[in-house]
Amino acid sequence: MPFPVTNQVQATKHFGITSPISLAPPKEADLLFTRKLAEALKPYGVFEEELELQRRILVLGKLNTLVKEWIKDISETKNLPASVIENVGGKIFTFGSYRLGVHTKGADIDALCVAPRHVERPDFFSSFYEKLKEQEEVKDLRAVEEAFVPVIKLSFGGIEIDILFARLALQTIPESLDLRDDSLLKNLDIRCIRSLNGCRVTDEILHLVPNIENFRLTLRAIKLWAKRHNIYSNILGFLGGVSWAMLVARTCQLYPNAVASTLVHKFFLVFSKWEWPNPVLLKQPEDCNLNLPVWDPRVTPSDRYHLMPIITPAYPQQNSTYNVSVSTRAVMMEEFKQGLAITDKILLNKSEWSKLFEAPNFFQKYKHYIVLLASAPTEKQHLEWVGLVESKIRILVGNLEKNEFITLAHVNPQSFPGPKEGNEKEEVSTMWVIGIVFKKVEGSENLNVDLTYDIQSFTDTVYRQAIGSKMFEADMKITAMHVKRKQLQQLLPDCVIPRRRKHSTEGPSPPIEGCLDASQDSDNSMSVPSPTATPKGGPLSQSHAPTPRGSSPSTLLATPSDTLAGDEGCNPPSALPTAMPAPAQERAKRLKVEEDSLEKEPAVEPAGEGLGVTEMGEGNSEVTAEAEIKRLPSTDLSDVPLLPANPVSVVKNSIKLRLSSSWRSLRHGSLRRTQPAALSTAYTFSHTP
Repeated sequence: MPFPVTNQVQATKHFGITSPISLAPPKEADLLFTRKLAEALKPYGVFEEELELQRRILVLGKLNTLVKEWIKDISETKNLPASVIENVGGKIFTFGSYRLGVHTKGADIDALCVAPRHVERPDFFSSFYEKLKEQEEVKDLRAVEEAFVPVIKLSFGGIEIDILFARLALQTIPESLDLRDDSLLKNLDIRCIRSLNGCRVTDEILHLVPNIENFRLTLRAIKLWAKRHNIYSNILGFLGGVSWAMLVARTCQLYPNAVASTLVHKFFLVFSKWEWPNPVLLKQPEDCNLNLPVWDPRVTPSDRYHLMPIITPAYPQQNSTYNVSVSTRAVMMEEFKQGLAITDKILLNKSEWSKLFEAPNFFQKYKHYIVLLASAPTEKQHLEWVGLVESKIRILVGNLEKNEFITLAHVNPQSFPGPKEGNEKEEVSTMWVIGIVFKKVEGSENLNVDLTYDIQSFTDTVYRQAIGSKMFEADMKITAMHVKRKQLQQLLPDCVIPRRRKHSTEGPSPPIEGCLDASQDSDNSMSVPSPTATPKGGPLSQSHAPTPRGSSPSTLLATPSDTLAGDEGCNPPSALPTAMPAPAQERAKRLKVEEDSLEKEPAVEPAGEGLGVTEMGEGNSEVTAEAEIKRLPSTDLSDVPLLPANPVSVVKNSIKLRLSSSWRSLRHGSLRRTQPAALSTAYTFSHTP
């Protein structure tokens, strides 16, 4: 893949809302570091082969031809004059990573079908859908007409494509159409404006950077770094592809003559010291007097609470990072600082670029984790259910952040297949893992922490939205449990945390990094190819994670454990007794979440420090917490429907922990705690549907 070895002379054009920090041209050493950076990226599959690139161009050409033919057919059925039909036009535009020129091998393409005013949205989802259906090269065709941004998804010649639709108030669509023209938004419905937004933002970014090739190589490096460090997911409260692109673009504006190696270093320098919530802007916002809502904290009070605003450059300007929470911002800021330290060493020839892309071990970082399991009876139901649950995990993170005893809640964007339960009924399940940092106990031996409200308010939100959108099906469940670091290996696939075998003649097998990898590239994807990736048949290719030796799958989620051993053989997490849902008034009181937000920005606690946790159930036995609820589809938080009068029965449990600062080490190496006082048993509510 080509990259610039020379750079422009000093930029005469002014980029961005401030003057540049430096106009220094690159030195020979900078060019050498840039070549090394490009070489370091190659093993991760971030560059596409020329042959595959040509195949994408060919497929897009065929799709563009189909659009023109379809619009002509529609024009004839609507009795337009022959002179208009001949020049009616129609065009496919691309946006996202493909349009920016930073897509990876096997990545999908985001496309937009632009049509003239006489072609309506129902035509797109009917006659154009049927035209696509007739094409031999089109597979996996599906329409999602009721989505926030309606889309047709398909595989064309083996390339995944998402096609949006926009109808402009024009009689014809010329080939030279520039979608950045704000006047095109006049008289458009909101769905068309949303569909156009992706193309308009992408095109603006490309017009606002001084050197596109330097921008692209820098963005490839930053996206790979973000994915490897588990901070690439807009839906879970980190940053998506567009947000990372805007941060890189701002760095390019501040150092217009710098090459990629310098820009990567300056990226970490600038944003490790950025004073959030000051917004990142690529250009001064413009008001087009179209009365569309734009991000403006002076006018909109809710915009004042955004923690890490990165504002899109195209009208109507929006904050692309409204999902960012206190915890996700803290995690990203820590990663920025570590990235700066590593690139400092690289530019001093004390380290290599490969060090920047080493994936940290999330599952060793914290002492305590919450494991969230979403399950459904069939693959189809599971696909919908997982999408809903994942889109609302940020609510759970927000609830945990508000708990006075929790400093940080760090969700890993990578999901995993869940373990099979030991019953005859087949289930498909997906797991997410959230690392938890508890506050240190000052002047107190033990501290009781109740996470019941935090977790149940999250599950209730999902439950309400699933019922409201009529997605709910029987046996859709959410299970939440607290586990300790050593217990994770009983739930996660071997390739994530290799199991230790005490009586094995073979040496320990190294972690298979590639089993987490795939080549998909999207705003919410966390998959990234690894140089050590195994091509096929990795542990994650199966639908469920393997169970530990000597334990049935049901043991992992349902068997109470009497002790929590301190050595390697840790007892499996277990479930609390089931309980029925509360009446409506009790529910409202019980699910009220504290509004007090953390005043202090949390810092990630070192893995070896902190407090012990005992989970309390009946008879002082230690158990892990499990909250089960019937699962449902998603809606936006601001418009949550009320529960129906006779909702489906829901299983709920009390989730209580005991924090202890007094751990003692025995001579044989195991750990034990001082005997805690008894806690109240799990409370029970009942409700008859």
